[in-house]
Amino acid sequence: MRSVTLPKVLGTETEYGITIRNQADFNPVLASSTVINSYAGGRARIQWSFDEESPGRDARGFGFEDSIPSDFETGLVNVVLTNGARLYVDHAHPEYSTPECAEPLSLALYDKAGELVMARATRAAQRFLGEGERMLVHKNNSDGKGNSYGAHENFLIARDIPFGDVVRHFTGFLVSRQIYTGSGKVGSENGRPGVEFQITQRADFFEEEVGLETTLKRPIINTRDEPHADSTKYRRLHVIIGDATRSEVQTFLKVGSAALILDALEAGALPEPLLLTDPVQAVWQISHDPSLGATFELADGRTITALEAQWQYLEWAAKYQREADLPASYGQVVQVWEEILTDLEQDPLSTADRLDWTAKQRLLLGYRDRDGLDWDDPKLRLLDLQFHDVDPDRGLYDRLVNSGRMQRLFTDDEVASAAISPPEETRAYFRGTCVERFGDAIVAANWDSMVFDTGEDALKRVPMMEPLRGGKDRVGDLFAAVETPAELLRALGGD
Repeated sequence: MRSVTLPKVLGTETEYGITIRNQADFNPVLASSTVINSYAGGRARIQWSFDEESPGRDARGFGFEDSIPSDFETGLVNVVLTNGARLYVDHAHPEYSTPECAEPLSLALYDKAGELVMARATRAAQRFLGEGERMLVHKNNSDGKGNSYGAHENFLIARDIPFGDVVRHFTGFLVSRQIYTGSGKVGSENGRPGVEFQITQRADFFEEEVGLETTLKRPIINTRDEPHADSTKYRRLHVIIGDATRSEVQTFLKVGSAALILDALEAGALPEPLLLTDPVQAVWQISHDPSLGATFELADGRTITALEAQWQYLEWAAKYQREADLPASYGQVVQVWEEILTDLEQDPLSTADRLDWTAKQRLLLGYRDRDGLDWDDPKLRLLDLQFHDVDPDRGLYDRLVNSGRMQRLFTDDEVASAAISPPEETRAYFRGTCVERFGDAIVAANWDSMVFDTGEDALKRVPMMEPLRGGKDRVGDLFAAVETPAELLRALGGD
């Protein structure tokens, strides 16, 4: 067992659904570009540098290391915000990528701040539309027409952990955690068996156990090996199985439980893994059973429910958390995890004040009872979608919050602050403060570097290969002492 593990640096990337009501020639790329360009908050519009990126590199040791997305795929519209986040067009969606965070409570806050950023941008974009047209943006994962878009989680883990160990230990966790990571959905897609209501929006779209793809043949374990950091030290685990969640409690549990299991794995604190006979089938079978009674078979011949599996993972994680030196919020993760599993076991709907899928299910059941609706009624599908609307005046989730029916972790003021100010513990502090102070001088950036034009003959690049350097404790006094980007670069001794 390792005595010290690498601190888990965390982040999320969320592709938002977008449409324009009453626009016959709706173009999602142009609409997404309009939303991003309309955001009036603190930002710097820059070129995103792909010099150090290799999305085709595979953690299993093969792939196309030099492949990078085309300009169309990555979006020519790209801004970096003063909170250290990236806001851009990805494929045909507006996407918000959180700044790097040092613990799960911070990440849940910055993920929620992304909703506020997107809501403000969407409202500002409305002025470019014609009479009767309305821009709608949803934090969801399916358009109901066979297309799914991602809500990805990222965790830095130690490079020397064999990737095969990650696959063996993490697959069962990801498959079974759906009972508290789903945002709920009416019906099924992608050729899966019909169902009235299911737990997650993404489960129907997973077709492989392990693989590199994120948009086709989606795998439970994604093998993209692109750490955005020192590649001799770090591996970034890119988790693509999971819903975009609006509940603050749920987002916190989703990322916190995963980070805790990965830290325990890195420490050698997990016993033999729960190996599934058919993980892909188990994914949609669990999602299709909101009663939580569905079982799946383990390689040793036992059958187990997702709840039973999660109780086992919680037991291992809680024991590790008690013995490890971790940020205090991980103790809160264990507490919330136990409370959620306990309530799911007694009555899934008792979690409707903390989980999106049960909140949505209770809401839709109410409409069905009131109006005598069948599950395939178009009104229910519309309500399903409206749950995710980021407009606080329209989103059904927001109505539940405003009526006190959803628990929160953060105040409106805390979310508003996170939308403009970076976390102080990671390199996002340096990035965000540079955007706020010297945005006009930044010409290019990616997660691990920034390029400045200080008016001299050559551009100046500042590498940021260590995610936990660049926090306020390291560079706060430096920013206080400089007035110009040139002074900043000289103080850093940059090349």
